[in-house]
Amino acid sequence: MIVRVLLVEDDEVVSSFVRRGLIEEGYSVDVSIDGRDAFHRALDVSYDVIILDVVIPFIDGFEVVRGIRKEGRRVPVLMLSGKNSVEERVRGLDSGADDYLVKPFSFEELSARVRALSRRHGEFWQPSVELGNFKIDFAAHKVTRQERVINLTAKEFALLAYLVRNRGNVVTRTMIAEHVWDQHFDSFSNIVDVYVRYLRVKLDDGFQSKLIHTVRGVGYVFSPQTE
Repeated sequence: MIVRVLLVEDDEVVSSFVRRGLIEEGYSVDVSIDGRDAFHRALDVSYDVIILDVVIPFIDGFEVVRGIRKEGRRVPVLMLSGKNSVEERVRGLDSGADDYLVKPFSFEELSARVRALSRRHGEFWQPSVELGNFKIDFAAHKVTRQERVINLTAKEFALLAYLVRNRGNVVTRTMIAEHVWDQHFDSFSNIVDVYVRYLRVKLDDGFQSKLIHTVRGVGYVFSPQTE
């Protein structure tokens, strides 16, 4: 299941290390290096988790998380800090952070905390979904229809996972692009339509009941209904 993360860290070494590790685990990661940019991104984009360093330019992490909470955003925030005092941890949590991790940290621990925050936030780690003759196992990256295994590329699986997670709701091309591709996605590209077409060939061809439906002028909806 694709989870979109905003990583706010101005230390290039730490940022590169964390970003690379998260991408390898299947996350979509945007990076911000200062508090002002992070604040605006948090309001403009629907992130699933924010990893937020305390010491960043312009606005520190405490101010960023206070600001996004004031605006009503409930996205889980994992705060990073080089200070391990009780007072500093309390300050971070009181500012609105959901968790606090002290530097230096192991990537394994950071990854576990991100998974935990994702589970609290929604259905991101639901093991599988079964709808009629269709089943997707998120943990195993396995998709079947009438017991036939559907082989998907990593990006096709990510797109399908996002559609299934939002099943019954129309998702726009921009929403898909923001969660399945990265922040530099060209909104005028037809790549979303291309990948939806790939999925339809693999999932729907030969079946009377179609899973992926087009809502003209808007986007797509995943729903096991007969067209």
